[in-house]
Amino acid sequence: MSLKLPRAIRLDPSDTFVFRRAAEPGEWLVTGSFLFRQTDPSVLDSKGKAAFRSGFLGVASFGWSTLAVVTDATPAERDDAVGQLAAHLIDKLGAPDAATARAAAAEEIAFAASLCDHPAQTLLALHRTLEDGEIRERFRTLTPRDSSQSEGFRAFEFLEVAGEDDGPVEQVDLLNLDKNLEKTRLT
Repeated sequence: MSLKLPRAIRLDPSDTFVFRRAAEPGEWLVTGSFLFRQTDPSVLDSKGKAAFRSGFLGVASFGWSTLAVVTDATPAERDDAVGQLAAHLIDKLGAPDAATARAAAAEEIAFAASLCDHPAQTLLALHRTLEDGEIRERFRTLTPRDSSQSEGFRAFEFLEVAGEDDGPVEQVDLLNLDKNLEKTRLT
């Protein structure tokens, strides 16, 4: 069985608006639920609530990603991800020592790997809630329609439609739109 880990994927720029810090596309991810264990989600601001509700945590940037993609990884890449996360646990969360941080990071990476028992290029989405004082995570998957797609997912695909240019052409004068609206209000 090959090693797979979740990696950040950005199909559109929304993560850069939704989260305080967005994970970089291509970086390894963990669920990041440990960041919310001592937090009441109702007191979070809107960006914090978005991270709580649906964010995977990037191990390099400590930023958030709405989607993860199942990706083949090497043992060296896994070890690097453990090291990056362990460094954040020490620097940002005050882990007592490197051994404790590395053990906690390895556990988080192992859990993230357990989510990847799907074919490569499968998208993962997370929905996190607080139920009876406990954090609950639910995961959804989306796979490409054609398993032979090596490109993975596309946010948009442009198609040429025959006969589309046969109809009338609409034009809007955006520069004068405000002037025309003002005239309409005055009359």
